[in-house]
Amino acid sequence: MAERAGGGQGRVRVVLIGAAVLYVGTLVLLPAFSLLRGALGGGLRPFVEVLARPDVLAALGMTAKLTAFAVVVNGTLGTALAFVLVRDRFVGKRVLHALVDVPFALSPVAVGVVLLSLFGKGGLLRPITDALGWEVAFAWPAMAMATAFVTLPFVVREVGPVLEEMGTDQELAAYTLGASPFVTFFRVTLPGIRWGLAYGTTLTMARAIGEFGAVLLVSGGIAGKTETATVFVYRALEDRDDRGAYVVATVLALASIGLLLLLDLMRRKRGARAEPGG
Repeated sequence: MAERAGGGQGRVRVVLIGAAVLYVGTLVLLPAFSLLRGALGGGLRPFVEVLARPDVLAALGMTAKLTAFAVVVNGTLGTALAFVLVRDRFVGKRVLHALVDVPFALSPVAVGVVLLSLFGKGGLLRPITDALGWEVAFAWPAMAMATAFVTLPFVVREVGPVLEEMGTDQELAAYTLGASPFVTFFRVTLPGIRWGLAYGTTLTMARAIGEFGAVLLVSGGIAGKTETATVFVYRALEDRDDRGAYVVATVLALASIGLLLLLDLMRRKRGARAEPGG
């Protein structure tokens, strides 16, 4: 009986493993193979030629700038917001906690519509921006705001739990010894939250690289000016520039995979250091 039960469990495991491999292969590996086939089907030279095109370089450059902006803004303000939510008590704290997660629930397209309702033609804040001579909609500022909004929660949600785990004992000890808030933050707090901050900024980068809906609406998708890499892929497919779309999509996919591998490496490194004797 025991042998039969063991044999039955073994068959179930084989079926489950096979189903898992088939599932991942169908949803991930097969599309990845198709993408690489489209990008490298003509060899490496056409791939490089596409990457050297001015419109492709401009789109990739715009994505890099928006990603850097999101990392700096949310890395700084997200950390500050995490401090406020973890260390302070005030009226409306629960509401603020919930608002941080709104970008997870709100469609990026809805984000773009909201920004256009504020800064687009007839928008609520358009008279003010026009009076100041600021071009917001269909320009860099709206694209930066959209990217910062959709990437808002990552640093907050990664740094917050680390701050709760740290507590305040080390910071209070530093204050007792005469350290200023500035010195305490950079000598005590920042080293303690560095892994959470690293995870949050890595996830922010991955999300910013792949943003499409909100940026498409607020940028206007002007080739060479307000076009990101994802918007370029969309336009290239519309224009039947299949190779251009495949090449840029491959670059985006490789960048995202690289960030995920970096995230996994950081987690392994943190786990190794957390082990006794690590």
